[in-house]
Amino acid sequence: MLTVNHPWHGVHYGNHAPDNVTALIEIPQGSRAKYEVDKDTGLLKLDRMIYSSFHYPVNYGFIPRTLGLDHDPLDILVLCSQPIQPLCLVEAHVIGNMQMIDNGMEDDKIIAVATHDPSVNHITRLEELPRHFFLELKNFFEQYKVLENKKVEIDNFQDQIIACNVIRAAIDLYKETFSKTK
Repeated sequence: MLTVNHPWHGVHYGNHAPDNVTALIEIPQGSRAKYEVDKDTGLLKLDRMIYSSFHYPVNYGFIPRTLGLDHDPLDILVLCSQPIQPLCLVEAHVIGNMQMIDNGMEDDKIIAVATHDPSVNHITRLEELPRHFFLELKNFFEQYKVLENKKVEIDNFQDQIIACNVIRAAIDLYKETFSKTK
């Protein structure tokens, strides 16, 4: 009988982490639908439609076998020239982190580029991205929950070294948390 791995627990974060990781996409760039992997079943579910006219400016997902400080898998934003289908695994090169506070909780967003997309894979540092990219990300994440009466703040953008430290900590927290439950 064929078994299917749970996207969060059964997929590896990548052999070259934290610099290069496997990302699992939940929401394609351009979507207004907020999809997320169900923690119990591993199936993709529609969490909600964004209440505003905003759409996701980048492909959004998580790094498998990680646990962020918000008690969810560590989020990742993957730059690519095309929208990436939900539940697609993507090799991604980490270039930075967006430190976000969502309703008082730290909610880091790793920023990466799709390794196999020649339109973006030459980007190796946040500083190589246009200033407008940061303004667009900040505006989206600070505003997309306003009509839900939720407050989100973008603390700052951090370099690759800090992003890699965030990933290492999320891998360690996952191991510590889930080794106790097995």
